[in-house]
Amino acid sequence: MMGERLVMQESLFYEFRLEDHVPCDHLLRRIDRFVDCSGLRQHLAGYDSTTGRPSVDPELMIRMLLIGYCLGIRSERRLCEEVHLNLAYWWFCRLGLEGKVTDHSTFSKNRHGRFRESDLFRHLFEVVVQRCLDEGLVGGEGFAVDASLIQADANKQRSLAGADWRAQDHTEAAPRAVQEYLATLDEAAWGAATDVEPKFVSPSDPAAQWTGAMRGPAFFAYADNYLIDLKAAVIVDVEASRAVRQAEVGAARTMLERTAERFSLKPERLAADSAYGSAEMLHWLVDEQKIEPHVPVIDKSERQDGTLSRADFTYDPEADAYTCPEGKTLTTSGTVVNEGTTRIYRGSTFDCGSCHLKEKCCPNTPARKIPRSIYEHAREVARVLAGTLAYERSRQGRKRIEMLFAHLKRILKMGRLRLRGPCGAQDEFLLAATAQNLRKLAKLITPSEPQMTQAA
Repeated sequence: MMGERLVMQESLFYEFRLEDHVPCDHLLRRIDRFVDCSGLRQHLAGYDSTTGRPSVDPELMIRMLLIGYCLGIRSERRLCEEVHLNLAYWWFCRLGLEGKVTDHSTFSKNRHGRFRESDLFRHLFEVVVQRCLDEGLVGGEGFAVDASLIQADANKQRSLAGADWRAQDHTEAAPRAVQEYLATLDEAAWGAATDVEPKFVSPSDPAAQWTGAMRGPAFFAYADNYLIDLKAAVIVDVEASRAVRQAEVGAARTMLERTAERFSLKPERLAADSAYGSAEMLHWLVDEQKIEPHVPVIDKSERQDGTLSRADFTYDPEADAYTCPEGKTLTTSGTVVNEGTTRIYRGSTFDCGSCHLKEKCCPNTPARKIPRSIYEHAREVARVLAGTLAYERSRQGRKRIEMLFAHLKRILKMGRLRLRGPCGAQDEFLLAATAQNLRKLAKLITPSEPQMTQAA
């Protein structure tokens, strides 16, 4: 026997509150108290058009973008659909029962217009970092820096050989991503990072670097650079760059300088992997910034052919000379090579020619010579620090930045970029880092009792 047919009863009045339908432990409710959009209109005041229809509320678009990046919704078209259907999303966007979800095309127009001109995403990111500082999540004593490759929206099948792509062939009518790349040719994180001709270039996104650094099939990629505080793994700065080591090192310097300028944060120590262990970078950290480098030194002086290495010679800083195991002196004329970064110390052909260790020291040259970096002092400081307990703690803490990159790719689904060009990559990296910091705040900061009661 069948039951009664279910018939929807129409009521004359309804009492419905979105607030009652968003659980207290929902992620968006937990991060909502850390989202401060009060200054958006003032920040954009000088970038709105004075003609045409009224612009879309920037707070609505920012809140929708935060939903997308916090919950891994990569498509803006799908994001608009999800906000329209999900009550929690509707509540987070402050739409009310009679609100209207903006069209997906509005995001692109504003991103390439007033958002980018005003650097709004950087402003939003720094507002969240300041909230992390206010909540006591940033210690400021120890930082870590690293980069991760994010696949670009570029197709290998449509690429050109590096020798076939020339910047001068492109005019003002070139696509936006190409124009952005041409505008960055002199910047250390982009065109000036290296003069090595790439194997392949993507015509649709020439700033993307062809790389095989992941020990698998090569692909076009950007480098997402993070600078984090080691206390709670809060991201204090983020920078997009080419996926080459020189660009990543340059991005690290940019982030450290900007963090000191914006937040007056200067760490006592910096943890990083060996990619940041060049003599120039260590000199910048030790001698110019007075930051302890908890970084493995890039050292190619160790010989693998059984002959004596540089470590077998003793350096006397007062005499500015090396002494070999037989007590003979190697001196320098003061001439520097390798673009002015290396001095050469040479032994006497008279001493070396009659030495019984010649076959073990310099079998193929008349006398032994030793290269020494002009920044060797900084390298020695880094070597001494490598054996300390603080260094080991930093090495362990540096793993947290790898966890952030894993979270970025697996949970937030940022394995591949959706936007093109240097500005597109920067926009995505800033929004993703903002989302990660908001999730960190929601996880670590417990709301006060009155707030919890009100949310319930």
